[in-house]
Amino acid sequence: MEYPLSELVLSDTGQVYHLGLHPENIAHKIILVGDQDRVGLISQFFDTVEHQSNHREFVCHTGTYKNKRISALSTGIGTDNIDIVINELDALVNIDLKKRTNKSVHTALEIIRIGTCGILQKEIPIHSWIVSTHAFGLDNVAHFYNIQFSKEELEMEKKLTKHLGLPEKIQPYFIQSSPKLTERISSSKTYNGITVTSSGFYGPQGRQLRLQNKIKDLQLKFGQFESESKVLNFEMESSALFALGRELGHQCATICLGVANRPSMAFSKGYHKEMEELIKYILERV
Repeated sequence: MEYPLSELVLSDTGQVYHLGLHPENIAHKIILVGDQDRVGLISQFFDTVEHQSNHREFVCHTGTYKNKRISALSTGIGTDNIDIVINELDALVNIDLKKRTNKSVHTALEIIRIGTCGILQKEIPIHSWIVSTHAFGLDNVAHFYNIQFSKEELEMEKKLTKHLGLPEKIQPYFIQSSPKLTERISSSKTYNGITVTSSGFYGPQGRQLRLQNKIKDLQLKFGQFESESKVLNFEMESSALFALGRELGHQCATICLGVANRPSMAFSKGYHKEMEELIKYILERV
């Protein structure tokens, strides 16, 4: 099958349309961040830097760290951008962009997202490292694809939805991260559990300013959910990353620095040093 011009969109120079990258520009080990400035924070630790690009909100630095070739790539905020990033990263390694056809050999990427999050358990301190074993997606992105959810994932989605009393118009999904990659980035330093991926920062995460929320105390309800594992945090990207990445045959995981504790209504007074420590931790495990 040859992908039409309107479906596989490339620039005049043959780069994937949004990321602005050629296949040779990216490594097969990738660190995703939301914040563009965090890309340079990662690449400052590289031993060499071979590529730097900046296109829209997608900043990419590729280099080596202790003989490992790694790309750091910013995604911006939200699962809508993750939809772009994962599809275009997959196209870079699994589609012949000149022939516009699938390659005969599949390449699996290892993708680790480093983010920030709001903590949902009062006893977890600000600046803790939280690893997402699963994501509960409130974003709808996965529902546009033929994602194969496991029986356990479908059952957990029903349990969480019932516990929260979500309106019928909200159709969440529950998805596991890559067990292999999640194990690699876990240690005695991390808290591991369920992450909630929201489609916004305010109402979808239970914050209320002048607009009134339909679901009262959403953040508290998530924190009170009782299961084999607890719901630990809010963020805005992981559900789509896990769902699309897995369906495309890639390994995807997320680790976040907790910058707010929602039950305590506390927020970090600054976390540059703590983010650098988390980056160094992940670079050793990529």
